[in-house]
Amino acid sequence: MDELGGGRVEWALHCCVSLSQATSPVPVARFAELHGVPTAYLAKQLQALSRAGIVRSVPGPSGGYRLTRAPSEITVLEVVEAVDGREPPFRCTEIRRRGPLALSPESCAKPCAVARAMASADAAWRGALADVTVADLGRSIDTDSSGTAMRELRGWLSGAG
Repeated sequence: MDELGGGRVEWALHCCVSLSQATSPVPVARFAELHGVPTAYLAKQLQALSRAGIVRSVPGPSGGYRLTRAPSEITVLEVVEAVDGREPPFRCTEIRRRGPLALSPESCAKPCAVARAMASADAAWRGALADVTVADLGRSIDTDSSGTAMRELRGWLSGAG
């Protein structure tokens, strides 16, 4: 995974946390400056969040992006799925039906142990992400910084930084 592709979800989540602290719309360029990432590439992640109804674009000279709901109502899973899609990362190709020991289609009526393990892991991962909200992330980030991160972010977003 390249640096830009690997950063999509990370950038989108940080933008959502940042928006949770914003009192006015935040332009893409401001986010890019804040996070030190390319503006055009970040804009694509914000567009994906907009298509998913997580953020909305506010036009005009003082426009930018806003959250569409309270941060406590937006889950990490929603952000991940908005950016990366809903498809599970593992796709069974039914390898059991290939090669010299290939099984018949009838013998492969139920998923194999590998497919079951991967489906179980995906369900657990999605469940864990669905249990965390953007508000939870903000509180955790603030706790990790001894309570200064969100205050500093609010100041920076308001132009004091």
